[in-house]
Amino acid sequence: MSSAFQCRSCQSESGQLVLDLGEQPLANNLMREEDLARPEPRFPLRLLVCQSCWLMQLGELVPPVRLFADYPYFSSVSQTFREHVAAAAGRYLAEFRLGAGHRVIEIASNDGCFLEHFQVAGVPALGIEPAANVAAVARAKGIETVVEFFGQALANRLNAEGRQADLVLGNNVFAHAPEINDFVAGLGTVLKPGGRIILEFPYAVDFLRHTEFDTIYHEHVYYFALTPLVPLFRRHGLEILAVERLAIHGGSLRLFAGRPGEHRVNDSVSRMLETEREEGLGRPETYAAFAANARKLRSALVSLLGQLKAQGKRIAAYGASAKGSTLLNFCGLGRETLEFIADRSVHKQGKYAPGTRLPIVAVEELESRRPDYAVLLTWNFAAEILEQQEVYLAAGGRFVVPIPELRII
Repeated sequence: MSSAFQCRSCQSESGQLVLDLGEQPLANNLMREEDLARPEPRFPLRLLVCQSCWLMQLGELVPPVRLFADYPYFSSVSQTFREHVAAAAGRYLAEFRLGAGHRVIEIASNDGCFLEHFQVAGVPALGIEPAANVAAVARAKGIETVVEFFGQALANRLNAEGRQADLVLGNNVFAHAPEINDFVAGLGTVLKPGGRIILEFPYAVDFLRHTEFDTIYHEHVYYFALTPLVPLFRRHGLEILAVERLAIHGGSLRLFAGRPGEHRVNDSVSRMLETEREEGLGRPETYAAFAANARKLRSALVSLLGQLKAQGKRIAAYGASAKGSTLLNFCGLGRETLEFIADRSVHKQGKYAPGTRLPIVAVEELESRRPDYAVLLTWNFAAEILEQQEVYLAAGGRFVVPIPELRII
């Protein structure tokens, strides 16, 4: 590996290239009609792994302000996600006996769909969300929201104001923070004595096992397993207390952390570290196999869609997601193959997908225009979407599910 590599966590200069996805547009940089005449910026998208701590990470970064200043993703759009956070909030309220004398802080609080459960229960809640357009939705619900990126500087300010938290939440944000040591140090600073940190993020074992290469995009700087996180948290005076595997987002990890000695360490931590050793997370060949599987899946999908087009079939896509952008651009699929992308979010409809410039339309157009097939780009919500699209399926429409294995439903 080139000497230019330096692990953002442990600072090692020993790295291995996992997968090069080429020059890619920003996955959430949806385009308007007036943008189509202008060239679209593209950036290298390469995944590497540190061969000292085994943290997977992007080789090149895009400044976060370019990624999150105006963000098109709203958590509340997904019923599955709303149910997920409602269940989590109910559990935490009961398990940690949270009340009016406690405080919950959520990092990357999005439109407030998680924090509103604490607010309703009378627990003071503070959101931290760098995307002003999304934070405005949370504020309209009455949720106090700081429009800023989280790190040590903001944590110091909150600490100085006496606004530490008994519970610090971060759902699908940890992988987005380039300065990972600064982020974890901030977690410790903003945490009250006796408090807990709970983070959720896509899990690297599922990512590798299921060839989830479409999860790679510029916002996701890291692809976490537990193995590299134990020393990272220890470095900043924190201890991982327990871990839980979740099905959401194609396989996620829920991590509980706190200060050493304040809580019991669950044996789930040692069990998962052993599982990761058995899965080969410390072996270079594991990552080479993942890359080979990604290229094989790309060839199979392109071949299948080519055959369907040759048979005169009409094909669209469903879900104008960031992972969909990676998949389409990595596979070289655009208007020559697909007619449009249907999406439920009104914030995306009427715009164009990055790179491919496919028009994004309302989901009702899937029923009215009735393409023969729709590539399910948001395959991680397949069950929810298939239930919603009963009319399309009943009319003879079929979904092509690309990951974790190529299949037609």
